[in-house]
Amino acid sequence: MKVFFLFFCAVLFVIEIYAYQAFKTVIKTKWILQLYMIISVLASVYVLYSIYYFDRSVGQTPRSLFAMGLFLLLYLPKIIITLILFGEDIFRLIKGSMNYFVEYDTTTNFLPSRRKFVSQIGLGLAAIPFLSLIYGITIGRYNYKVIKQDVFFPDLPDAFDGFTITQISDVHSGSFDNPEKINYAIDLVNEQESDLLLFTGDIVNAKADEMHPWIDTFNRLQKPLFGKYSILGNHDYGAYLEWKTEEEKEKNFVAIKDLHRQIDFKLLLNENVKIQKGTDSIALIGVENWGKHFGKIGDLNKASEGILDNDFKILMSHDPSHWEEEVKHHAKNVQLTLSGHTHGMQFGIEIPGWFKWSLAQYMYKQWAGLYEEFGRYVYVNRGFGFHAYPGRVGIMPEITVIRLKKGKNVA
Repeated sequence: MKVFFLFFCAVLFVIEIYAYQAFKTVIKTKWILQLYMIISVLASVYVLYSIYYFDRSVGQTPRSLFAMGLFLLLYLPKIIITLILFGEDIFRLIKGSMNYFVEYDTTTNFLPSRRKFVSQIGLGLAAIPFLSLIYGITIGRYNYKVIKQDVFFPDLPDAFDGFTITQISDVHSGSFDNPEKINYAIDLVNEQESDLLLFTGDIVNAKADEMHPWIDTFNRLQKPLFGKYSILGNHDYGAYLEWKTEEEKEKNFVAIKDLHRQIDFKLLLNENVKIQKGTDSIALIGVENWGKHFGKIGDLNKASEGILDNDFKILMSHDPSHWEEEVKHHAKNVQLTLSGHTHGMQFGIEIPGWFKWSLAQYMYKQWAGLYEEFGRYVYVNRGFGFHAYPGRVGIMPEITVIRLKKGKNVA
């Protein structure tokens, strides 16, 4: 661990050298450069101290959130500068070698001078993520979006044609710090007046008491005619902390499950319920967390007990890799799966209907929005809260409203 940390520090030191070279090439005022150095040193020391002394028995705190935000704000732009200047150094080395060994020019410096316009380009490009990260921390993380999605099914029971479902996911209540914004989001959920409200996991970052200040706030979520149901996510098992004893971990897990009762959600633990409307019904299935990378606790076979093959089924499964690895091939023919988990990495580019990109797509085949294969659908919610990085850039916090429609998708 110490060796890795020292290597990490060495890499950051190299990045700092390149960043300073860019500033030095463009900025000639001595006191501005000195101020830049002082701020960089202090910020780097704070970030490295926070990383080295991160307490895994406590988990994420406001200080660790701030440190992660500062780290990205400090080094992501500098990495861009480093890549550009490093590329120029390769060019300088090649040109210097050609002058010295081919043209035998020994009268000039071996390495040509660094070009000012290259540093200007580096600083200009670095300003884009710098300003974006500031936006993500100050505005983006609470910039809630209501996304409405129609999904068509030929076998949808007639009574459920036009049935609406509001989905939220990945609350991560331990990261919240603005009651006004959270109340605004709750109001947005209530304004949808859907038939069913579903929550697809990660109510906390790790500990049950993270949710305690927000119980009254989430109790403002109005109960639709057909109820409020929820499942667990990977963070709800306390797996990312170091616990003193297994008993302490289990006690926390029991408390986390009870949080759902306290905010009037029916928690489904590898089980199902029938949603009845008139003479028709649909099966709502909830599995515990099943993830390709984060543990396979969910049991779809157990959760589907008593459900007929020709029943219309909606599955709540926190991690979309479950759909890719098991659900879409399952004999039970689950028509619609609702997931979350990815957050869209809280960083990306989305132009609705045209372009969608995030680092999340290199880890998850289905990472944001609606996906379909051979008539089976999964919708991946982008998340209600935030975790690790205290912001959102391009991938906004989401409240999903899905309307079930009878028929075939004409798109």
